[in-house]
Amino acid sequence: MTDVEYHAELDARGLFCPEPVMMLHNRINDVAPGELLRVVATDPSTTRDIPRFCQFLGHELVRETECEGEFVYLIRRGG
Repeated sequence: MTDVEYHAELDARGLFCPEPVMMLHNRINDVAPGELLRVVATDPSTTRDIPRFCQFLGHELVRETECEGEFVYLIRRGG
């Protein structure tokens, strides 16, 4: 996911539900509407929780990938 320029990053590796989403809730405010936040996590529950977070709060999940136990999300902050 290095081909896309993002504006901020959240490293949630080693954290377990609900910590990654709680941290995401705070960190998304550090980027302006329309900007991209990259999230890296190791908790498989984020594959369910982060898309729901985006859906409920009006953010766009631009990309979601998994590689060697790390889940990487690219989120565009909604207005």
